Amino acid sequence: MRSKVLGAVLAAVMVTMAGQAAAKPKWAIVVHGGAGVIERQDLSPEQDKAYRDAMAKVAGVGGEVLKNGGSAIDAIEASIKILEDDPLFNAGRGAVFTAEGRNELDSWIMDGKTLKAGAVAGVTRTRHPISLARAVMEKSPHVMLMGEGAERFSASQKLDQVDPAYFFTERRWEALEKALKSQGLPVPPRPKGAPSVPELRSSLQHDEGQERGLLAQIDKKYGTVGVVALDSAGNVAAGTSTGGTTAKRWGRVGDSPIIGAGTYASNASCAVSATGTGEYFIRLTVAREICALVQYKGLSLQAAADEVIQKQLTAMGGDGGVIAVAPDGQMAWSFNTSGMYRARMADGQPLSVGIYKDDP
Repeated sequence: MRSKVLGAVLAAVMVTMAGQAAAKPKWAIVVHGGAGVIERQDLSPEQDKAYRDAMAKVAGVGGEVLKNGGSAIDAIEASIKILEDDPLFNAGRGAVFTAEGRNELDSWIMDGKTLKAGAVAGVTRTRHPISLARAVMEKSPHVMLMGEGAERFSASQKLDQVDPAYFFTERRWEALEKALKSQGLPVPPRPKGAPSVPELRSSLQHDEGQERGLLAQIDKKYGTVGVVALDSAGNVAAGTSTGGTTAKRWGRVGDSPIIGAGTYASNASCAVSATGTGEYFIRLTVAREICALVQYKGLSLQAAADEVIQKQLTAMGGDGGVIAVAPDGQMAWSFNTSGMYRARMADGQPLSVGIYKDDP
């Protein structure tokens, strides 16, 4: 009798394990659009919908790439390019201004299969910094390029070049003016090629005006964007893109293009993209730390993310969040701020979109 019971138990366990194995998604994607003080009362219904729609669109585009057999790297580039063109976010066309009145863009992409990576910092003319980061990874012998050298390499790779005025958005300029005045610093001249205030007011019914009407309180959040993905070949990858912080000075570079800080990916552990106050993420090497907890301590992806964000980062006084995905299909996000724009979907699993702490 005991042997029959034991056999039945073992059979049940085997069925459960088989079901769990079958439940592993063939592909998965998680995206973020920044974390910070994002309260329900701060967003109008229109603003809430705009951000949720943007997150859903990006996850859908990346998910379609993965569903059709595309690589995690392909999905990340396709997804982040959309975010870089969306002025709702602090990346590409929605980037914040430096104290000198410039948009200086940083980006990073990493392949978990090969550990190859590419990063750029302080670029001002490349429409899609994430594509430039990928070109650094695949078309150069280097990992990171910066400033004018990165711009020359971008042009040599025939990537889409734009006038710096392309990145101008009025609400980011207003945020710069506010920040500089609060610090007692001079406000630089309005950038060459930017629309004049009268011109802007006359176009309030067009893209820029509509964009201004949809925005959250920009000085209380971060809009860095990022994507992590698992493809059907079992490889993970991560990418991040940002305009940095409003009124940044002296060529400041944050965590986004720093390997192991704001971005990291390895098939041996997981892929991570971060958003928040970059100086803390650099000091804690947040992305790599999460991967190390998964790889060497055997923590679940969610437990590893929470350990670093909710405990280590919080204890240090830093703020922000991360998204992550593992080769076995685990997906996670963790943030110690009141909100983070985010979405995730996977093979056989529905799209989930969130903004606030109490969202699923």
